[in-house]
Amino acid sequence: MSRIDERRPFIPVNIAVLTVSDTRTQKQDKSGALLEKMLTRDGHKLAERAIVKDDVDAIRALMKGWIDSADVDVVITTGGTGFTGRDVTPEAIRPLFEKEIEGFSTLFHLQSFDKVGTSTIQSRACGGVANGTYIFCVPGSPGACRDAWNGILKYQLDNRHRPCNFVEIMPRLLEHREKAPG
Repeated sequence: MSRIDERRPFIPVNIAVLTVSDTRTQKQDKSGALLEKMLTRDGHKLAERAIVKDDVDAIRALMKGWIDSADVDVVITTGGTGFTGRDVTPEAIRPLFEKEIEGFSTLFHLQSFDKVGTSTIQSRACGGVANGTYIFCVPGSPGACRDAWNGILKYQLDNRHRPCNFVEIMPRLLEHREKAPG
């Protein structure tokens, strides 16, 4: 069974929050504000927070900057994961993944199913790794953000979580780029 090992010191990570929306402003962004509140409450650092329109090129440009930044360990996006014509977050971000974290989508849907039943099928939540940065894309509702954080990310981004967590493997995410001897 998973647990938090209180004997280990907590290691905060730098998390950027991106809201994808054609209509929200910083003042109206309940989901981004909630993610910021939860991650800082749990000891992490907000690296950056932004809102970008539902536009593949705009989303991808901002994400590439964050992925290349040494000041961002994790990116959580909210919004744009549905099926409407404007929902393009997975299309913008998945091509950046070097590895997809399929289990994130599965666990997110399990968390969500307990709250919204079969309506969880309307989400294309996804996760992956790009240039040593974890990326998680969740729906734009505060409830979905709460489910993703409290049910999954809060634990996987806590280095004290046992039996394993994302933080302890961060130093090894770029191993494939190391040059072989000789």
